Amino acid sequence: MNQSETLRIRKIAVRNPLDPMILAVASRFGSRSKEVERFIKFAIVGAFGAIIDSGTVFLLQWLVLPPVEPNKALKVAVVSTIGFLAAVISNFIWNRVWTYPDSRGRSIRRQLAQFATINFIGWVGRTIWITIAYAWLGALLMPILLPEIQLFRPGYAPSASAEAKLGTMAAWLIGVTVVMIWNFLANRYWTYNDVK
Repeated sequence: MNQSETLRIRKIAVRNPLDPMILAVASRFGSRSKEVERFIKFAIVGAFGAIIDSGTVFLLQWLVLPPVEPNKALKVAVVSTIGFLAAVISNFIWNRVWTYPDSRGRSIRRQLAQFATINFIGWVGRTIWITIAYAWLGALLMPILLPEIQLFRPGYAPSASAEAKLGTMAAWLIGVTVVMIWNFLANRYWTYNDVK
């Protein structure tokens, strides 16, 4: 990339109110400050994606596909997949524009294909994990959280569906954390490997 392309990309880089705080934190890491800045931005984009993902899962389970028989596990997998895809689209756009603006000189198609491949691997692992873990996590957590739930809803008696929803969200939270680390490392060293 020549100097005029670099200047053009810098001019259209997205700035927001978080940038000064991110730069202040990242500057404490010396020679690794740029990587720390990228990781913080990646984590913020991921947190926004997690809100999109969890909100989509919650709304779909509430309104469209509640985790009840028949095909309860399939419904959980479908809802989880739709939420994941909504977050991936948002994350790709924001990472390309904000986290890695200096990588926009590369083909968007190639980056999207690489980003999608990495996220597909993360999705497979996450979906398998959620599908396996939601039932036992719900059964484990509901008795623990029931007294707190009953503070807000006295007399509440959890159903199998409520237990499955709680388990889905708990498994989702663990899956999101693991996939975020995988996504950052894989995207940094493959999708966005051209940034310094």
